[in-house]
Amino acid sequence: MKKIISGGFLSGHRTYLISATGIISAVVAYLVGDSDIFIMLQSIFTLGGIYFLRKSNEKQRKN
Repeated sequence: MKKIISGGFLSGHRTYLISATGIISAVVAYLVGDSDIFIMLQSIFTLGGIYFLRKSNEKQRKN
């Protein structure tokens, strides 16, 4: 039970999951017609930036 509460095998990967979910949501919103291509690209670049900032921050901690 403790492993489920702490996040299990996905603990520490919350930022990646949120970024992936946001990118998928932006693409789906564009495909459905709720947003235009510029809003979709803006969302993708922002969430991609968050992903890469997290990745670079993890590399600095390991060194």
